[in-house]
This record gives sequence, structure tokens and C-alpha cells, in this order.
Amino acid sequence: MARDEQLKIRWEAVVKLLSDRFADGEPLDLDAVIYLVGLQELGQLHRKFKKDEKLNLMHIAICRLLEPFGYYEFDYFDKDGWPHYKILEQLPPLKAGEQSVLMKEAIVQYFLEKEVIE
Repeated sequence: MARDEQLKIRWEAVVKLLSDRFADGEPLDLDAVIYLVGLQELGQLHRKFKKDEKLNLMHIAICRLLEPFGYYEFDYFDKDGWPHYKILEQLPPLKAGEQSVLMKEAIVQYFLEKEVIE
């Protein structure tokens, strides 16, 4: 199976799983999936977040998702339990479509590592 086709199938499996669990089957977009990864990584699932905290959750997710690709490295948890990452390598300039593919690859890899999908 071609790599792109396998990514598409796995991405659809992630979206279906999360959409069924968190959005009554309404398909979640990439940003929503990134947000959910941030929630998972923070581990403070039963609280309300302010707008700036929601952006920080997405930042946590992006750092965690791109860590295996060598762009970020976990640094420490702050006093409130929020993870912090340091930049190891700047992301190359990517077009919007390329950014989307990179993030989908990273998300699929994350869910494979967590053994949520195959």
C-alpha cells in the first residue's frame, strides 16, 4: 500500500474514533484533533479552559506531536502541571498543504504509539 494511501486510511480512523467519542460522529477538523491531543498531554481533562489556555493546549500538542521528528524536546513541567518544550530545530518553511500533511503524519504516529489505532 502506498504511504499516502496508508496515511489517509489511518487519519480517517483517528478522525472517526475521536469524532464518535467527542462530537457525536460529526467529523472533527485538524485543529480539533490537535486540541484533543493537547488535552490528553496536559491531563487536566475535567476543567474549563480560557481562550489563551486553549491556544496553549494546541501549542503543547504541536510540540509533543513534532517531538519524534526532532523539532522539539520536552523540557519540564511548570508548577501548574503544564509541559514545556524547547525548540531543537526550526520547522522548514512549508505551504499550508504541506503543514497539514506533516501534522496528520505526526498525529497518526502519536495514535499508533498510544496503540489506539493500527
